[in-house]
Amino acid sequence: MVAATPEPTQAASPNQSPSLSDYASQLLPTALARTGSAIEILPDIALFQTVMVNLYMVGHAGSQDWVLIDTGLPLFANKIIEAAEHRFGPGTSPKAIILTHGHFDHVGSLRALLDRWPVPVYAHVLELPYLTGRSDYPPPDPTVGGGLMARTAKLFPSSAIHLGAHATPLPPDNSVPHMPGWRWVHTPGHTPGHVSLFRDADRTLIAGDAFITQKQESLIGVMTQHQMMHGPPAYFTTDWNAAGQSVRTLADLNPALALTGHGLPIRGPPLTDGLQGLADHFGEIAPPPDGRYVRQPATADATGVTSVPPPIPDPVPKIAAGIALAAVLGITLAATRRRD
Repeated sequence: MVAATPEPTQAASPNQSPSLSDYASQLLPTALARTGSAIEILPDIALFQTVMVNLYMVGHAGSQDWVLIDTGLPLFANKIIEAAEHRFGPGTSPKAIILTHGHFDHVGSLRALLDRWPVPVYAHVLELPYLTGRSDYPPPDPTVGGGLMARTAKLFPSSAIHLGAHATPLPPDNSVPHMPGWRWVHTPGHTPGHVSLFRDADRTLIAGDAFITQKQESLIGVMTQHQMMHGPPAYFTTDWNAAGQSVRTLADLNPALALTGHGLPIRGPPLTDGLQGLADHFGEIAPPPDGRYVRQPATADATGVTSVPPPIPDPVPKIAAGIALAAVLGITLAATRRRD
């Protein structure tokens, strides 16, 4: 993977704003662990972490005109609501929820939030089968290597959820409902209907899992949030050719700030150089050396999955995967209790 070059840590000069990556790396984990609050990244964007997954609240503090991007892991609905009310006011509700994609770690708190906030949930039309109960995702691939998170992937849920009338397709003109000035960009590969969101005015990118800024396959990478430019999480990426094209599409946008589904925000040369390097050399550095979907992609259409390649031998027995999953769940529950 292409590692991000660290930015200076000294105080900014009067004519130089502080580095966002330094701000995030120094303040974000501490603040989240202490308060479980949303952290303002831009005046109209706040980040909230559910252990290892990011979601974003787009709207100025105090406004009642805001949108939630993704919903993170399960069991965080109450904390998300608390953070939203702290930022936007008591009894607040978003105008809509936008999903970059429907994997379990991005929709985990969605149903509980809809009980409180019965709003439309927008996603790409190719993602709707997995949000309306029509199709399960292809199974994750635990053989891709890279660490404990990849090893536990065999036990991660890949089944569809059923949102009923809440599930709504994104507009075909690429506009984003209730987010003027933003457009959605189809960035498949990690999932068939994965989208990223881009604001041309300041070149802010909400990338979802099209690329991320930590090594998601590794539990150490997840817990330390060591910043690096990284392809999509390997264990859930089912079409590596499409994923590479999506990274190239996003690199062509030349974003000034990237907010990803996993990892800390990134801007400046680490983003510009890192993303271009990832785009230029994606096939060499992003896919794992081998894997179920490295050998052959899964295919899908508007009805859901149409074909899944056969599994490849897994050298690690199920009991080891179970022990690894228990470790991850223990860390997640401990983090949740600390925030409570």
